[in-house]
This record gives sequence, C-alpha cells and structure tokens, in this order.
Amino acid sequence: MKWRAPGNGMTSTRTQSRMIERLRERGITDEAVLAAMQAVPRHIFVEEALESRAYEDTALPIGYAQTISQPFVIARMLEELRRGRNGEKALGKTLEIGTGCGYQAALLAHLAPEVYSIERIEALAERARRNLRELRLPNLRLKYGDGSNGIPEAAPFDSIISAAAAPNVPPALLQQLAMGGKMILPIGNEDQALCMVERTPRGVRESWLDPVRFVPLLAGTE
Repeated sequence: MKWRAPGNGMTSTRTQSRMIERLRERGITDEAVLAAMQAVPRHIFVEEALESRAYEDTALPIGYAQTISQPFVIARMLEELRRGRNGEKALGKTLEIGTGCGYQAALLAHLAPEVYSIERIEALAERARRNLRELRLPNLRLKYGDGSNGIPEAAPFDSIISAAAAPNVPPALLQQLAMGGKMILPIGNEDQALCMVERTPRGVRESWLDPVRFVPLLAGTE
C-alpha cells in the first residue's frame, strides 16, 4: 500500500495534532494513549475520498456496513482499559474483536506487548493487512474468523476490547479473560453503553460507562 498524506506531510501532522488537542479538551489524560494516537496516522485507514475528514472527531464508513470509530470513543475505551495499570505496555496480552480497517489494532500495538485481532469479514481483514503492512508492527497478529468466539488457542488475555456491540457479555470472551484481566465492550441493542468487565478472585465485576453507538457483534464469517 502506498503511504498517503492529506495534502502534504505537514498538513497531516497539523490535523493529527489538532485531533490530540481536542481529545485533551474532552478529558483524555492518559499520555500513553495520546502518544499512540499521535504516532498512528489515521488517514491511511480511510478511503482516499474521506482523507480530509480523517482527523475529525467522528466515525467514518469503511464499507460493508462498518465504520472506523470516533477518535474520542477509541481513546476513552483505551484509557479505561489502562486505568489502574502501570507501564507503557500495561495492557499485557490483548485481544481485539473486530479489526475493521486496522486502526485500533495499530493503536493497541503501541500499548500492549502482544496483540491479537480478529475480523469476521474477509475483505476487511485483507484490507487491514494492507493498511498495516507499512507500519511494521511485529507484536500484532491478525486473524480472519468469528470474533464472537474469540481466539481460544491464544487465550488467556490480560485485556479484551470489542469494536462491536453484543446484547450481553459473550461467554466465550469471558472464559478467555485472564484472572485480573479487564474487558471493555459496548453492550445493548438500540440503547448501548460501554461496559468494563473485570475478572477478580471474588468473581466478575461489571462497571457501566458512557452511552455509545456501535455496529452489532455478529456471529459467523463472510
């Protein structure tokens, strides 16, 4: 894939920096998350026709009825997943459900020592591979498959993050969450909210966060 920049490199840097400023203004304070979002060029993950909007704080279509999520929502989820954990790679071994175009997977590769990402739409999985090729992220592994089943052969995971909404916490994902691990995902159908799931020696603890709007988590592949 050819590296793309909207207008020129300086334009890309300025618009990306403005995105970071907006995230700070909206309350994102985790410097590791902000550094990752500064390091990963969002415009290479969207269609060329949408490049000029790549650093807006909005979700954008990527085809197949899927979207690249709003930067603030991504930053919020990553910040919450890291909360209470120390170190640049504090997320530990991480699983992402719903690779999409690959943008969030690239961010995770800056925040975790080992990242697995699974995508159920084969054409999107291939696009993500192309998008990510030039970034050369050796700690990132992509898989085409049914995300609702997770990746049991690579479990357990210290962190799990889902880019699609489930009606309830998927049992398969909960089983793959390590003791002391954290999982963040949107829960609900019409009305959705972010849910933080923590596996503790005393059992599973759920905390409810912001209202959100995500595409549904579907079973199977296509």
